[in-house]
Formats: sequence, structure tokens, C-alpha cells
Amino acid sequence: MKQLLAMAVAAAMAATPAVAGRISADLLVRHATVIDVANGKAITNQAIAISGGKIVAVGQDAVMARGYASRQSVDASGKFVMPGLWDMHVHFGGGNELIEENKDLLPIYVAYGVTTVRDAAADISESVLAWRGEVAAGRLLGPTIFTSGPKLEGYMPLWKGTIEVGTPAEVDAALDRLQGMKVDFVKITDNTLKPEIFEYAVRAATARGLKTSAHTPFALTIEQAAKDGLSSVEHLDYLIKAGSPQEAAIGAEYVAGKLSYGEASDRFVDTFDPAYAKTEYKRLAKLGIYVTPTLNMSRILAYLDGEDHRSDPALALIGPGLRKTYEWRVERAAKATPAQIAARHKEYELSVKVLPMLRDARIPILAGTDAGYLNSFNYPGQGLHDELQRYVEAGLTPREALASSVINGPRFLGHAEQYGAIAKGRVADVLLLDSNPLTDIAATRQIRGVVLKGRWLGRDRLDALLAQAREKAGMVTP
Repeated sequence: MKQLLAMAVAAAMAATPAVAGRISADLLVRHATVIDVANGKAITNQAIAISGGKIVAVGQDAVMARGYASRQSVDASGKFVMPGLWDMHVHFGGGNELIEENKDLLPIYVAYGVTTVRDAAADISESVLAWRGEVAAGRLLGPTIFTSGPKLEGYMPLWKGTIEVGTPAEVDAALDRLQGMKVDFVKITDNTLKPEIFEYAVRAATARGLKTSAHTPFALTIEQAAKDGLSSVEHLDYLIKAGSPQEAAIGAEYVAGKLSYGEASDRFVDTFDPAYAKTEYKRLAKLGIYVTPTLNMSRILAYLDGEDHRSDPALALIGPGLRKTYEWRVERAAKATPAQIAARHKEYELSVKVLPMLRDARIPILAGTDAGYLNSFNYPGQGLHDELQRYVEAGLTPREALASSVINGPRFLGHAEQYGAIAKGRVADVLLLDSNPLTDIAATRQIRGVVLKGRWLGRDRLDALLAQAREKAGMVTP
């Protein structure tokens, strides 16, 4: 009976014959309340005409109905329409044996309304680059992918899949290689990279017109990195570091071997000064730096000592090989001393206070999760909704939280004119929600349907994608 009903609904939404004087469209979303994230407005009784993967017109429903004849129509009465979500920090990785499990994550992102992701480097870059092309060509169902390709690091780093550099010449060769891959930005991390080579890499990439994203060395202040041209700082703890008047001195002690990494991190937290930080954040804002807080990831890790995630519904969507990579953080948390646990909690509690300070200083915030292999219980798709919820809990408004994803994400990557609004000429990545996300950020979880590059995926289809993911996760062997 349900199947017959679904067929009847589909037939009612199907092809509308062309009418003389009306423009033909692929899809018409009718009677919607359009969410204008930039201005924080909800515009009622709108229709959105979509053709060729783009929004071709938006206007009052009655006017649009007279002007457009569509092959498919969706009744959005009582629903809210907003741009698709962007997750600006994800990872695909874990080795070649986990390539297929990573690929299986792509439909999960779509089912959760995440229509674009920024891959911040890992160890299966060739596959990610291939997926980027297949998604763009419509051969693979998944979010639009922007990727750094392999990241730059020093010699013999902890992380796999990196390009190891230790001289300016090696940096230049690495950037040549990355540009040959047509990467969307350059990721640089500080595990073994010399500070002077880090600075050279940022300046050299910037000179080539490439965006840069980084974990910054303790030997450098965040302001130094920003002056070199660094585009974005990944993870909010680096902004805690910038908020300490002793940032440079603590960094020098770390470089001299007087402090371990953990001890230095704790010192940054202990010496954080809100008044100093307020002034410093304003300086960083003027230098054009962005920050991706990954706040939810910080919370998960901070409280692994007391929270049991084994029954998380989203865990069933993750393949066994990827689930296994979660174990190292769980095991590390289990070995933590009471003092280390208290320090983790203290750092997260400070992070919550720092986030609105960044907003107030006008440092653009990028919503990113750090979801992927190794990062325990931070789930692809769901994690972005959790991240936005953390922002609101920290003091951002729902509109500001939404903007960190759908406006700041495209702006950072140079695509502000193509995304970020329900407007003519924008890419037709659209969410249909049951309630207003401007009044309650939890509304982003209440997805009735997704338009992905002009293709309508109703709730039944999204549920089917999740069911397929659960089935694959139960069948795949690591």
C-alpha cells in the first residue's frame, strides 16, 4: 500500500506539459519559505525554478507558477528552504584498504544535507581527487569536494600520505606537484616541519594565489603566520594560544625542550588573558585570517573519559575498518591521568568562551567537523549539525552558525557568487526543512528533502541512502 501511495505521489509531481508563454524548468519548488541566511530573513510563499543544476529564478509563488512550467514540482507548503550545508574540515583516509569505506561516506553526507565538503588532507588523495571529478561530472552521488590533496609536512612525520619538505627548493617542487593536481588549497601541518620552512611554504603558496590552511608551529605566533599570508587556522586551540600574552615565550620554551607539547598547550590555557585576546583577535581579523574551530571534535575528545558512544545510532553507518581507527583515541583517553582529564575539560570550557570572542572580533568562522578516520565518534554528516549546535550553545545566533557554513565556506574558497543563497544563478544545492533554522538551529536536522545540483532527493530517497550505508557497514570487512 505504501509503495502504491509513493507511486501516486511521484506521478502527481511528475512531468508538467509545456504551456505556451511559460519557461520550461527542470524543477519547481513551490510555496516555500526561503531562508535568507545573509540577512536573517524568512521570505514566505516563494517558488524556486531550477534548470541545469542552477537556480534560474526565485519569486512569489503565484507569479512563478504563471511564468514557469516544470518537469517536476515539489510542494514545500509549510516548509523552509535554505542553501545546502558546507563542512569545511573533513578527512578521507586510513590507507588504501579503506578507500571503499571512505567512498561509502559520500552519500551519508548528502543524506544529512551536507552538499559540499572541504577535504583537509589525508593519505588517499588520488582517490579523493578522482571522486571530486566524478561528483562534478554527475557520475558519483556525493557532496561537491574541495581538497588540498596531500599536505606539506617535515621529514618523517607522524601522519601518512604527506609530502615531506625541509628546504625551500623542496617546498617549490611540492607546490608544483600540488598545482599539477589542481588542488583547491594547500594544507600545512607542524608535526616535524621546521618553523622557517613553514613560513616559506605559506609565503610561496600565497604568492602563487593559493589559499593555505594550517596547524601552526608553537615556535611561531599566530600573528606571525597571518602576516606571512596564512588563510585559515584549523582548530580553535590555536586561537587560545594566540590569546596568551606569553604565546611567544611559551613557544620558545617548547622549542628549547623545556616543555612537552601537552605542557605547552596547558600553559597557553592557563595564561589566556581575555583582555589581551580581545585586542589580538582584532589584529588577526585585520590580517584576514579565518578559523575552523572543530569545536564538536574538541568536546568529544575532552569527554571521552566519561561518555560511552558504543550505542550511537550514527556509528552503524561507519564501516568496520574506519570504526577500528577510532580505537587509538579511545585507548589514549583511557590512559589519561586525572590531571590530564581535568586539563582537557578546562581547555574545552575555555574554547566555548573563546568562540564568541572571535565572532565579536570579526574573525570569520568556518564550520568544520574534522570528521573522518581516526577522529572517534565524530560522524560524517551528523557531525556538521552537532558542530552548529555547539556554536549556538557557545553564544552564536542560529543565523551566525548557519553563515559559518553556507556563507563563509564558499567565500573562503572563492565561490561566494555561486553558493550561499537561494537566488538566481546560484548552484541548486538546496535543503527543504520542516522548521525554521533561524529560530532553532536544530531545524537543520529536520530535512524533508535535498536538491543536489538540481536533482531532487526526497525523504524516502535520503532514508534509503542511510539504509544502504548501514547495510554496507555491516557487510564490509576491514
